[in-house]
Amino acid sequence: MQAILDLMSLLFERIRAVLRLPTLPAGDLLHDANYRRIFASVVITHFGAQITMLALPLTAVTVLNASPSQMGILMAAEIVPFVLLSLPAGVWLDRMRKLPVYVVGESVFAFTLITVPIAAWMGVLTMTWLYVVGVVLGCVHVFGGTAAQIVLTQIVSRDRLVEAHSKNALAVSGSEIAGPGLAGALIKVLGAPFAIAFDALLIAGSVLLLRGIRVEETVSARDDDNFWTQLREGIHFVARTRLLWTMALCVGVWQMLHHMASVVQILVASRELGMSAQSIGFCYVGMGVGTILASVYGRRVSESFGPGPTIVAGLAVSAVGWLTLAVAPSNMMGIVLFGFMLTCFSGGATLIFVNFLSLRQAVTPEPLLGRMTSTMRWLILLGAGPGALLGGYVGEHVGLRASLAMAGIGGLALTIFAWRSKVVMGTRELPATAKH
Repeated sequence: MQAILDLMSLLFERIRAVLRLPTLPAGDLLHDANYRRIFASVVITHFGAQITMLALPLTAVTVLNASPSQMGILMAAEIVPFVLLSLPAGVWLDRMRKLPVYVVGESVFAFTLITVPIAAWMGVLTMTWLYVVGVVLGCVHVFGGTAAQIVLTQIVSRDRLVEAHSKNALAVSGSEIAGPGLAGALIKVLGAPFAIAFDALLIAGSVLLLRGIRVEETVSARDDDNFWTQLREGIHFVARTRLLWTMALCVGVWQMLHHMASVVQILVASRELGMSAQSIGFCYVGMGVGTILASVYGRRVSESFGPGPTIVAGLAVSAVGWLTLAVAPSNMMGIVLFGFMLTCFSGGATLIFVNFLSLRQAVTPEPLLGRMTSTMRWLILLGAGPGALLGGYVGEHVGLRASLAMAGIGGLALTIFAWRSKVVMGTRELPATAKH
């Protein structure tokens, strides 16, 4: 794997020389070997994620003819583990090294994905199978995803977290530009279930990258520490830190609205706008455009106006996208507006999460990072499952666009609430770490 990294570095240098691209500044994070591996892993996994993000719901829609309510259940299945396991997961993570959890999580993720094309090939694929896959993937996100966020803080100093998250978001944007086109082509040639196998292979490569990271970690919690005392300690820390619970409220409502809209957007594209899998994949390039714009200019906005106001801007941008698709006509303009919605969503989400993650990590002492992260993820995803179920129910019984309209109107109301919040709008720089 080191030889592959060296080859990639050499190739990049050759491309840079030919295109006369500027060299990296002396203090750039990418000079750090550990961060380079994290960065490369982010690129690979998110490139593959573009395939699954399209192929999994399209498998449900086109192969299994799923209804809007079934799509809601499928999305909610991935959220259930967060509700049930996030809080205890934080305590467990504070008792163990995070990098191995991250690596094992990625391995399980790849294995779970590969079962979908195998089941399709054997003729036993059902919606129940996809529900189980969603639950397992949700469990991986609970443990591996939380561990991944903490590993980044072990590699990057806290004063450079915004820079690290911005670089990661830029890596994601590159994947979002190239990934959807490949996803659409793979789905057209292989079929949606078998395209997922390509993502599984990419994640396996990411695992090899992560295994080469070297992190010196001190596990502060002891095995004989009382589990429930530690659990309460993490919850109490979030509860008494006003910035954390205020952000959890705002981002939690946003997640509910996002899942309400996401559960119907593929259905709108395929059934109301008449788009093929390949054209949907092409429109998903808009997500990469939005992420690039937010990654490149979001840091400047955050430095100029502060992390809090930048989060408010992200809420507004995503709400505009949902409302736009809700009124999009069923013609070529509607297809353009579908791409515009995806651009608004990804741009808004990047503005929100780059600053949200940086703020919550900056304010938390290291011994509490696991419990804080899991508590915050639990809080912000409590409404995601009900949001997906509500979006599916409204889409099936009222209309697909009604779910989008509800999400857009709710997003505008949330923007006004956050804009009037002194805690959010008053956060103009990364705060000092709170006392443990």
